[in-house]
Amino acid sequence: MEHNIRFPFFKSRQQANTSVAITLQGADPVAETEKRYLSFSIDISLLAGGFWWEGTLDVRRGLGTLRVPPLKLNSPKLDRLVKLLGPAYLRIGGSEADKVHYFTQPDSEPDALILTKSQWDDLHGFLQRNDLKLIFTCKYGLFKRKDHGRWQGAELQALLDYSAEQQYSIEVFELGNELNAYWAFHGPLSQPRAIHLARDYEKFYQVVREKFPTALISGPGSAFWPKLGETIRPISNITPKFLSELNVKLDIVDWHYYPFQSDRSPVRTRKARIEHLLDPKSFEYYRKYSNRLRILRDFHQPQAALWTGETGSAQCGGQPDLSDRWVSSFWWADQLGMGARLGQKLMVRQSLIGGDYGMIARLTLKPRPDFWVSWLWGQLMGTTVFAIGSESPHLRCYLHSGKGEDSKTLLLINLMATPVEVTLEPGLLASIVNGYELTAKSLISRRVKLNGKKLRFKGGAVLLEDFPARKFNGCIAAYSISFWQCQQGGFSLEK
Repeated sequence: MEHNIRFPFFKSRQQANTSVAITLQGADPVAETEKRYLSFSIDISLLAGGFWWEGTLDVRRGLGTLRVPPLKLNSPKLDRLVKLLGPAYLRIGGSEADKVHYFTQPDSEPDALILTKSQWDDLHGFLQRNDLKLIFTCKYGLFKRKDHGRWQGAELQALLDYSAEQQYSIEVFELGNELNAYWAFHGPLSQPRAIHLARDYEKFYQVVREKFPTALISGPGSAFWPKLGETIRPISNITPKFLSELNVKLDIVDWHYYPFQSDRSPVRTRKARIEHLLDPKSFEYYRKYSNRLRILRDFHQPQAALWTGETGSAQCGGQPDLSDRWVSSFWWADQLGMGARLGQKLMVRQSLIGGDYGMIARLTLKPRPDFWVSWLWGQLMGTTVFAIGSESPHLRCYLHSGKGEDSKTLLLINLMATPVEVTLEPGLLASIVNGYELTAKSLISRRVKLNGKKLRFKGGAVLLEDFPARKFNGCIAAYSISFWQCQQGGFSLEK
């Protein structure tokens, strides 16, 4: 597709014409993430061989129109890539989670999507090899509204029984995928009411805990749209009512959010376009809805953690020729930083593999720009979050503990077409030792460079030590994402 915008190339690092001040906002931590904060998903459509996005621009009730073969998880190359991003949670969910059948094909559905025992076995082998914990989206089912509130989970029971017999670990269970958007995926008359969903969750809680007493229960996983939130009131704005009616304690209150929509999406409140992908105003809706959900959590389920249970650059598979390019990495780096700062304990990326938004290309197993952002986050960003602010919305900044003892890491995201001269407080400036800067030849590049060197595998591996650290000179490259390592010694708030 064509984009009516000129793609600027990078200017020299010495040509900075903008100065931006960055200010520490307190010495004490303001949040703490999970060790597995940066996590990811594999859509059940890929795992079991359902309908997917690649090769089509059409959509039918929330799904692509091309049926794909089941994903082969027994791939040494895929294992190597996943290990670079771990440890993490792996979510198995997606739109077809509510119509898939477990292990057995019903006689009435010859073309039904089946999650087979061998696929389930392969999945658990994949989890064990790569130090992944499973988030599993259990089938809610497609049934008439008069039956709602009567979810029994008979089909789920077979999967739970088999998993318990095999001693498989399932750390987190959730019921249904984006149940507030059922009207879009399965027809207007399929939309469940919040009060019925609350009763179903209570039954779900009992069914799961009988076989997996220590598993975590997550919900409701509602979809939020930019500018719309939970969309149509009162039909699909179900989270407040669901949480208020629920008579069991959730371990996790989670939600789904995509900052942009692809051309495939039937609802487009903010199209995935370069000008939107670089607009800091586009990023701020995540803050708005995250804070709204935190207030609901605090009132109704104060014991529960907040998780972003699904997120990607653009709904419905991502935007072709944008979601797999460098320009789509800025929202991801920013949302990782913002989510941690806002108290989100986990961020689940849609997806690890597959679609235009996959961090790994499905057909070639090549890592995309977002993969390298995720890898550097895992290498350099710790779990303790500190408050820091920038005077410009186009220079985004986040501060975490580092991976080493007594250290911190400063994340800087430059959304501007020119380099930026950064003004830092003396204590912070003196603490910066060195850093790692991601750049690309252009905004639509498929490949990125780390400290000026191409990111490549050597003997199937890539090490941070292969890229000499860069000294901090106060100049941040145009359209760059950089991580700066800070020593604790001498780190202060004094100006």
